[in-house]
Amino acid sequence: MPTVKVEMFSGRTPQQKRDLARLVTDAVVESLSVDPAAVRVQIVETERHHSAVGGVLRSDAAGEAKEPHPRR
Repeated sequence: MPTVKVEMFSGRTPQQKRDLARLVTDAVVESLSVDPAAVRVQIVETERHHSAVGGVLRSDAAGEAKEPHPRR
C-alpha cells in the first residue's frame, strides 16, 4: 500500500485538495502499477507561523524577502 504524504501551508480549498489527491493517486497508479484503492494520500497542513527558514518565520517572510538569521 503506497502512502504519499504531502506537507503544505494551510489555505487550499477542499476542491484543490480533492484534485491533488486524485492527481497524486493517478501518478502512483501509473508509475507503480497498483490498484487506486491501495494508494493513500495524506495531506498535512501547517500554519505559516509554525514554520521557519533561516531563522525567519514563514509568516514574517510571506510576500517579501527577509535576511536569514546571521551565523555566529
